[in-house]
Amino acid sequence: MRLERDTDAEGATTGISESAAIPNQNKRRVSDIMNTTITNPTKLNPNKLRSVSDPIGAAAEWREMDLRTKSICADSLVLYDTTLRDGAQRKGVSFSLEDKLKITHLLDEFGVTYIEGGWPGSNPKDFEYFQRVKTMGLKNAMMVAFGSTRKAGVTAEDDLNLRRLMEADTPAVALVGKASSRHVMKVLRTSLDENIAMIVESIRLAKRHGKEVIFDAEHFFDGFEEDHDYALSILIAAEAAGADWLVLCDTNGRMFPSRLEEIVDAAYSVISKPLGIHAHNDSELAVANSLSAVEAGAKMIQGTINGYGERCGNANLISLVPTLQLKLGYSCIPQNSMARLTDLSRTVSELANLSPDPYAPYVGSAAFAHKAGLHAAAVEKFAASYEHIEPELVGNSREILISELSGRGNVRLVASQISPNMDFQEQDVLNRIKELEQKGYKFEDAQGSVELMIRRNDPGYEAPFEVVELMVVVNDRMQGGMPGSTNAQAVVKMRIADTFIHTVSEGRGPVNALDCALRKALLPVYPHLQNVRLVDYKVRILDPDQATEATTRVVVEAASEDERWSTVGCSDNIIDASAQALIESLELYLSRHSSYNPASRSKEVVA
Repeated sequence: MRLERDTDAEGATTGISESAAIPNQNKRRVSDIMNTTITNPTKLNPNKLRSVSDPIGAAAEWREMDLRTKSICADSLVLYDTTLRDGAQRKGVSFSLEDKLKITHLLDEFGVTYIEGGWPGSNPKDFEYFQRVKTMGLKNAMMVAFGSTRKAGVTAEDDLNLRRLMEADTPAVALVGKASSRHVMKVLRTSLDENIAMIVESIRLAKRHGKEVIFDAEHFFDGFEEDHDYALSILIAAEAAGADWLVLCDTNGRMFPSRLEEIVDAAYSVISKPLGIHAHNDSELAVANSLSAVEAGAKMIQGTINGYGERCGNANLISLVPTLQLKLGYSCIPQNSMARLTDLSRTVSELANLSPDPYAPYVGSAAFAHKAGLHAAAVEKFAASYEHIEPELVGNSREILISELSGRGNVRLVASQISPNMDFQEQDVLNRIKELEQKGYKFEDAQGSVELMIRRNDPGYEAPFEVVELMVVVNDRMQGGMPGSTNAQAVVKMRIADTFIHTVSEGRGPVNALDCALRKALLPVYPHLQNVRLVDYKVRILDPDQATEATTRVVVEAASEDERWSTVGCSDNIIDASAQALIESLELYLSRHSSYNPASRSKEVVA
């Protein structure tokens, strides 16, 4: 047996000749028959190219002689998103059918070229997904169904997985096949020639059905290190069978960028179809390896939103897209889509039921947060001094954190975000912050408390209300000597202008009762306060060795429509700490939004 290519009169590849039919049994070692120079007539000088047996040497010559040809359309890259298939393999992630359709819409709006929707041959949900997605009317993306090559010893036409793949009725399919001789023998338990036949016949079947074929060469880099002849022969066979894309997979995430680039060059020395890269993150190098592949000429970047995926994840498209487009000058998505990056990342996190990573590059809430006084002072004068891009380019924003490490510049920048004409004493506020942090307060996670502190320091500030007195009573009703239902009651005395209001409310716990009592007093005067809801309540014991006398820090997060803010309280009494945080949360909202000025009148109201 000999693997050959047919060429036309001008030397262009037309496919595998009929005489090259690949038998099911392994007659000769593939590396023994791959002993002739297989040239790429559209890119290579056949008089200079070495044998496949020296691929790195061949790649070096190719790089030297044909860099200009290699860089054709160098500014254009294709994004291939596999969040719905590879990303869904992350531990703890399970997308519903509706989740998958929502994410598909988001990716299409963002401008992704290919969306790999799932494996229709593996489960009913994915098969139904491909039926539903046909009615969505996508504007930018091409849908891709994923599947493996035929099984050993079965014809492509009789392979159930391939049949379901064709029935998914997508314009493109991704076929994964082994590129590692070790995997062929130890995992597939078949011959090397049979594996090539499985790849060739599966691709030919897809082409007969009119599909664009993306061939994923699984374990390609590991396979190259084991047996470069065989790994390269897989690419040659897939290309000759009609694959439109050849994707090199670092399936176990073992590669280093410099070595990966050499191997991508070696692959380009024997094939002419465009290459893609599919990198896993087991060594924390998936993004770096993807960038190296691009530098070596790869045109398709496969990855997932937020890097979700099997084990440690896949290449993170949220990091790759802005790096490639904003820093390296490649075109990946429409330029006006870049500002959607942060929203895309966070929305997919919500759909995956995972908390957004605050420290994620580009899109994390801390990605452009400045805490040190030195940094804040520099950013105030020159933003690029401590920021690699403008946060607004990716839909993010700058955050100036306040802590005991801050300087007056931090306070000044926070104040400028409230109002350009704040009249307050920077040093007084800074001293108060440092004093409170020494007592256990922490303001970098409670910027709302800092904002309120600045507002209160303004001589013209009038508080919308004042809590004069509060009391909380908790009553545990015993049932048969065991704790039963818990009833909490809160009593609040409050002054609004010259009106004193007494309220009493019950709740499911002391904090809930207190919140209800405060709102009961405030809502008749400030009805828009009903838009505010508490979305998080965090308790931190600062000195657990003190047992029940320990100091407790409480952070409350509140929201109203798209607005969110956090406030903090600290005390050796958890009710007192909670009350501080709740009161500041409500006061801050009213300070921001209330235009109502209660008439000055002295009376007392009981509710």
